[in-house]
Amino acid sequence: MEIEAAKVIGAGIAVIPLLGVGIGLGMLFASIINAIGRNPSVENTVKGTGFLYFALIEAIALFALLIALLILFMF
Repeated sequence: MEIEAAKVIGAGIAVIPLLGVGIGLGMLFASIINAIGRNPSVENTVKGTGFLYFALIEAIALFALLIALLILFMF
């Protein structure tokens, strides 16, 4: 197997966690909408906490992308 092919395969495997990120973000925002729909008075609290969790979940995607780019261009 050529080195370039191994790099591309490794980078593809490194971005598999993005599937979990997409599912996690969908579940997060569905929960936020559901909570606000059930109790509109907690809107500000739920939104603030939701944006914090959004940032934490999105960080996983950025780390996966960083690892994929490192595999493609550094090794």
